[in-house]
Amino acid sequence: MKRSEILKSIQEKPDIDVLVVGAGVNGIATFRDLAINGVNVLIVDRGDFVSGASSASSHMAHGGIRYLENGEFRLVREAVQERNRMIENAPHIVRPLPTTIPIFRIFSGLLNAPLKFLNLLDRPAERGALVIKIGLIFYDTFTRAQKTVPPHRFENRKVALKRFPALNPKIKYAATYYDGAITEPERLATEMLLDTEADQPNARALNYVSVIGGKLNFVTLQDEITGEKFDVRPRLVINAAGPWIDATNATLGLSTRLIGGTKGSHLIIDNSELREAIGNNEFFFENKDGRIVLLYPLYDKVLVGTSDLPIEDPDQARCTPEEIKYFLDMIKIVFPQISVSQENIAYQFSGVRPLEYSGAKTTGQISRDHTIQVLNGAWTGQTYPIYSLVGGKWTSFRAFAEEVTDKSLNYLKIERTRHTHDLKIGGGRNYERRKDERAKKLEAITAWTKLGLGRLEQLYERYGSRVEDVAMFISQGKDKPLANLVEYSEREIGFLLTREKVIHLDDLILRRTHIAKLGMLTHALLKELNELTATFLGWDSAQKAAEMQRTTKILQEKHGIQF
Repeated sequence: MKRSEILKSIQEKPDIDVLVVGAGVNGIATFRDLAINGVNVLIVDRGDFVSGASSASSHMAHGGIRYLENGEFRLVREAVQERNRMIENAPHIVRPLPTTIPIFRIFSGLLNAPLKFLNLLDRPAERGALVIKIGLIFYDTFTRAQKTVPPHRFENRKVALKRFPALNPKIKYAATYYDGAITEPERLATEMLLDTEADQPNARALNYVSVIGGKLNFVTLQDEITGEKFDVRPRLVINAAGPWIDATNATLGLSTRLIGGTKGSHLIIDNSELREAIGNNEFFFENKDGRIVLLYPLYDKVLVGTSDLPIEDPDQARCTPEEIKYFLDMIKIVFPQISVSQENIAYQFSGVRPLEYSGAKTTGQISRDHTIQVLNGAWTGQTYPIYSLVGGKWTSFRAFAEEVTDKSLNYLKIERTRHTHDLKIGGGRNYERRKDERAKKLEAITAWTKLGLGRLEQLYERYGSRVEDVAMFISQGKDKPLANLVEYSEREIGFLLTREKVIHLDDLILRRTHIAKLGMLTHALLKELNELTATFLGWDSAQKAAEMQRTTKILQEKHGIQF
């Protein structure tokens, strides 16, 4: 259903079961779970889908081994099980990730957990080999039955340096365990949303629609594209606005202090020596200040992160010069002979974790668990309750959504008929892992699309089993490679523009593709993509100029890209 048709349908029939506010991964997952169980659900976001906190992830599906130290065993168990489900349900985007911990001490950190429990520890002592070994044993036991990833292994200094010659020779051991790599988080969430809307006629999704008020039995929405205002009458509101939860509640006339978010920034580094040094492994280690940091293999680049800093206004989250220096300095701890400078930064990004407001002494001690905070009763001024989704992490989005959906279905008096445990996502549906079976599938597609096998394999790597839809679209018109980025073609971009709810140019380059993130973007390419977007979306010259200005500003202010 087109955007205009969705808007018209809502205005004609404003009564809905659930309004989900915020289309990050938790909101989208809840939208999906509700919809497959027959709920009439609308999801809106004041910006693009997955453009807030969910767009600033560390690209990891992980259980959070360090949370064991806080005694959060339930959270870790849930997260590692959900990690395995992500690998199974979205194999085109989520893959097993070998993760290596360089260890510089043996017995350090044994008292971290008891001292944290007694609230006597401001910053943990460096974790030594014994503590890490114990943690990894626990970690393995949580998912041993699923057998999705191999168990951990420990290596002494000599063996580790043979595998990774550029490693700091001062290490005592290196431990390697497995988590999951989410190569393109924004695409994962967007495909989940597109699946839901395509399969469920009772599910509708709108980006660039904001909540501007609400009382009694209605919520007032505003189309940020046209400025038009309209009301919906939900039986239940789910506030999944992440760091903006309290602001959203304030718009609805409620005063809350639920969020005490922390800022996390990342760099994407273009340095072939560093990329070669880490190989296919993520390096996950402890910086001098006790902060857990990472070096992550993202295609041919290295993602470096992350900070964990208090912040008041999530709209002001930016990667600062101090954070950049922090990241560049930390690389030297593990790879002291590799020179990485600001000139190697291809991209930077920053976001705010929607953590629960806490009085913890350090940001690292704030729980990453999730909760549902319920606001209802006569004092709220509304007939509908408001469920605020506080906390959570990328890895556990499905489990969190299931919990929210169970609570919502109970309130709506609707029986659950379907679960999402094994529900494949987007290009993960009918995904062929075996190369011979994949080859047969692609040979069949090439017969009726006339696209070469090499091109189809490229599309399969990007879109998984959605390759058939993309190839069909490409074959229905005249196509050619982009002049400034031959890895993409004009009609491939056209598919994304017309089938994936793109409104602005930045939606395309930041979230439907990784063109900007991987340092592929040049001024000439941006102009070419703007022209192509204008052609497919019907923009006039004034809108084309406005989009160039808007996108250039976002790239400069938020991502450090200067033309």
